[in-house]
Amino acid sequence: MTRFNLKADFSPQGGSQPDAIRALVAGISDKNRFQTLMGVTGSGGKTFTIANVIAQTQKPTLVLAHNKTLAAQLYNEFRDFFPENRVEYFVSYYDYYQPESYIPQRDQYIEKDAAINPKIEQMRLAATASLLSRDDVIVIASVSAIYGLGNPENFEGLGFEVTQGEQINRAEIISRLIDIQYERNDMELQPGRFRVKGGDTIDLIPGSGTDIIRIECFGSEVERITEIDKITHQPTGYFRIILCIPPGIM
Repeated sequence: MTRFNLKADFSPQGGSQPDAIRALVAGISDKNRFQTLMGVTGSGGKTFTIANVIAQTQKPTLVLAHNKTLAAQLYNEFRDFFPENRVEYFVSYYDYYQPESYIPQRDQYIEKDAAINPKIEQMRLAATASLLSRDDVIVIASVSAIYGLGNPENFEGLGFEVTQGEQINRAEIISRLIDIQYERNDMELQPGRFRVKGGDTIDLIPGSGTDIIRIECFGSEVERITEIDKITHQPTGYFRIILCIPPGIM
């Protein structure tokens, strides 16, 4: 399990903040279902307190906010506190939503209309993929998180895992990517596309991200899985396992 690693240039101050952290951690250890943290709005002290609680308890965490603006603020703050872990953003992906309706006075039916924000859709997919593949995940969400995505096993079953050292050749990986609706494009990589480079190398951008995942095979074995920055083309991380899920599943 990857540990939550809190990064901050300051430490809990005064008497109340360290006491609150100790009390909340003790309550979680005692399996208290409900605890309340009180503090001044907008000071950032409550966010830092909860960040310390997460670091001490080492538990995946869901943070619910009552609107997108607050969720975005918390998302940026937790990303600063946990740069080595997965902090994800899960809010409604509708920029505009008009439910279907009927006006009896006019005998008029208005059909449903909606506009989906593709970037937020991508971030929701990233949150789901992280929860299925990692333990060190903090999800910052609005109340849209109460609406289920369905059975996680069905979601995971739509994709496939690629593991370093796995006995699988390039052609089979390509076939599986096409089966789950990835598009081959050797000219321009975008989310949901892959390309095949010389030798046994496949580059893909998951529907949940912007960086390139490079799968390098040697014969019939996956030799290395690397995350590559799309702009600099420099490695940013290495994986033992990646989960490939359909790019348009959300």
